[in-house]
Amino acid sequence: MDLKHIRNFSIIAHIDHGKSTLADRMLEITHTIPERKMRDQVLDSMELERERGITIKMQPVRMEYAFLGSNYILNLIDTPGHIDFSYEVSRALKAVEGSILLVDATQGVQAQTLTTLNMAREGGLKIIPVLSKIDSPLARVEEVKKEVIELLNCNPDEILFVSGRTGEGVENLLGEIIKRIPPPIETYHGDNILRALVFDFKYSNHKGVIVFIRLLDGKVKKGESLIFSVSGEKFNSLEVGTFSPEETPREYLSAGDTGYIVTGIKRPGIASVGDTITREKNPLPALSGYMQPMPVVWASVFPEDADDFIELKSALGKLRLSDSSFSYEEESSGSLGRGFRCGFLGMLHLEIITERLKREFNLKLVITTPSITYEVTMVNGKKEKIYSPYFFPDDGLIKTVLEPWVQLKIISPVKYIGNIIQLLFDHEGEVGETDNFGNNRSSIAVKMPLRELMRNFFDELKSVSSGYGSISYEIGEMREANVTRLDLIVADEVVPAFSRVVSKKRAEEEAEEAVEKLAELLPRQMFSLKIQGKALGRIISSRSLSGMKKDVTQHMYGGDITRKMKLREKQKKGKKKMKERGKVNIPQDVFLKMMRKGDN
Repeated sequence: MDLKHIRNFSIIAHIDHGKSTLADRMLEITHTIPERKMRDQVLDSMELERERGITIKMQPVRMEYAFLGSNYILNLIDTPGHIDFSYEVSRALKAVEGSILLVDATQGVQAQTLTTLNMAREGGLKIIPVLSKIDSPLARVEEVKKEVIELLNCNPDEILFVSGRTGEGVENLLGEIIKRIPPPIETYHGDNILRALVFDFKYSNHKGVIVFIRLLDGKVKKGESLIFSVSGEKFNSLEVGTFSPEETPREYLSAGDTGYIVTGIKRPGIASVGDTITREKNPLPALSGYMQPMPVVWASVFPEDADDFIELKSALGKLRLSDSSFSYEEESSGSLGRGFRCGFLGMLHLEIITERLKREFNLKLVITTPSITYEVTMVNGKKEKIYSPYFFPDDGLIKTVLEPWVQLKIISPVKYIGNIIQLLFDHEGEVGETDNFGNNRSSIAVKMPLRELMRNFFDELKSVSSGYGSISYEIGEMREANVTRLDLIVADEVVPAFSRVVSKKRAEEEAEEAVEKLAELLPRQMFSLKIQGKALGRIISSRSLSGMKKDVTQHMYGGDITRKMKLREKQKKGKKKMKERGKVNIPQDVFLKMMRKGDN
């Protein structure tokens, strides 16, 4: 099709502002999906996405739409809204010429909206402001409209109004996409030309790596000899096609198209997001690609059964093919055996990846308490990067510790600002500028240790702002930290999965909380045991759990008392032996519940 009749766009918005519902209505109006196959959140193909009502993976789809007597191809990429998945959004924005900025008319502009908007502006995309959920009785259309005008510095006429639930305004929006978003432009012309940007990929056991591409120059069809510019790997295109939204083979893809190429490559590490595909015989220069995402949260993942180690390694390799933003490397622990130290973009990202490992690969896992990277200078002058709390040195060996800080942007109604300032004080936050944002709302700039952001800050912010507060953040500089390692000791044995790095000021409070929680969660054992919290070189919290009791003489009726005494003595010796061995069985769900705050 002529480039003039192609439009590539994405939908960007804060989480739960109605992106997936709007995409559903677009697919219905353009008859991309037959009515019998239509369902809610049709582009959220993962079971986990549908269950939680959030988008985790970006999803491309091609729609055909007739407008003013001409047929157009609309290539949409639906993107996630949660801040942990902003890397997915940044990749989607490189593959399009325009974006719909969707703002919920009941909630207004949120902090994450600002982050994604900045990404789109930096990419030079045409932005179409749209207010969603206008049919809701809670919609504040005029107020939110003013916020958007202030944010974009645009004319009131440029803002569109839709309801994803009822479909109101969606046909008008499709027309405006065609009018406002520019068509794609080809840089190179000619018959033997090809240049395509890889913005995502997935792995299939039968087909190997399937790369998702935005074709910028030339044409590609099945059976051609192609090459990855960066990795230098050569392959033949086994199939090409587009998304409707499932993969639909086509005769060829041409400039401006969003589609996929089946490579047949079954080795991991060959395809990478941001690589350029070009012809082997007539290679074109590579495109600029993407920045490599930096993990900010680290956790160690171990198989519950040591025999599953190879299976876990294979599962992580396959999962990384569909989510290149997490990293992993092998490690071993004395009590947990062999496992992997994994890096994630945030706490939700960690939760989603570990949940996918369990569901998609049927693995039973032990996950250690999440941590961040500390840069430690030892007394002897040696510098180390510490990713795991278990390897954090004892206080006497440390000269200085540096930790990452984050720059936060919080947006909230004015009446909750007092509560939020108190929360920031509790989390060691440094409050910067406070601006009025739209009608009766304020935005606060804050600097805070990343360690404190992970200490349940998201949930507490939602709680003190009655759900109205929103947050976005980016990693800032490294600063000196006043922290120590907290170990939990069960039956005189340190459990590495429960070790964490905490602020020295809060060490006693954290130890009390952790010991109390573990004492409630741990099933009773056959013998009495102690649970202790150790930090700052001493035991600072302790609880005793009594063992199970069983009357070993209950089957005896009468008889000599010495027989009963012998049985009781034998039981006593058995319990003493068990205590000496000290092996306590800690079920997997206890590890998970200890990881989550307030989950008793």
